[in-house]
Amino acid sequence: MRSILLPFLTFEESKHARVVPSSGFTAQLSLLTSGAMAFLAVFAMALSFATGRLADQWGSELARASTVRISAPEDQIEAQTQAALDVLLTTPGVASAQALSDEDERALLEPWFGPSLPVDTLPLPVLIEVQETAEGYDAEGLRLRLAGEAPGAVLDDHTRWRVPLVKAAERLRALGLLSLVLITGVTAGMITLAANAALAANGQVIRVLRLVGSTDRYIARAFVRRFTLRGFTGAVVGTFFGMIAIALLPDAQVEGGFLTGLGFRGAQWLWPAIIPVLAAVVAYIATRVAATQALRRLM
Repeated sequence: MRSILLPFLTFEESKHARVVPSSGFTAQLSLLTSGAMAFLAVFAMALSFATGRLADQWGSELARASTVRISAPEDQIEAQTQAALDVLLTTPGVASAQALSDEDERALLEPWFGPSLPVDTLPLPVLIEVQETAEGYDAEGLRLRLAGEAPGAVLDDHTRWRVPLVKAAERLRALGLLSLVLITGVTAGMITLAANAALAANGQVIRVLRLVGSTDRYIARAFVRRFTLRGFTGAVVGTFFGMIAIALLPDAQVEGGFLTGLGFRGAQWLWPAIIPVLAAVVAYIATRVAATQALRRLM
């Protein structure tokens, strides 16, 4: 009997990892799953950071800027423009106010109508760009003053534009975080399946190990170590290629809008380093639960 069990005794005395096959379907599945999920996690994290920057940018830029539009008969337009400027410059909370020139208006309309738009022949309203201080101004009070001094002036504090844009960016950021949660769940599920497959394939070996005195804790530790290492290794590779793909995306450009600004900035490049660590933790927990349940079934 001793001679028959000698190979298994030697097997037991070797490294824990030898309990688990080093190659085959389970190894490929766990490595591929962790690598693919880590690759997707990098993009989900980049989306979350990019939308966060976008929300902050839209919130800060639009919150500090307002526009006064003046529509009046041609013989009154100049007087009402000056009256509106006088009101704005004497309003507490207004840092600056400046009427846009024809060139400025042409630059604003060019993306929509092209560079050859005859601005000087069109009945366009006069636009006054208003920059407010950190304290801000009383919008309702300013509207009443403008109505009295310049009846053709209409104040637009960009609230109707700012709130939906910021809300949309915040929802995109939440979507990115939700994607990370779903990726974590899928990784845990796939590694659990791979661990269960490995445990089932080694059922006979596990029974023999029990006969020679191996404890379930010892056997479970072997599977946990191997699959944790596989999850970490696959995630390192996936994260590496994900960061390369992010780095190859176009830089932020005004013409390209939000899609050209998808990526990391500065210290944000360090954040993907937590993905392999998170993958290892998920693999550890998933494999430990799977091993414990599978070993109970093999009693």
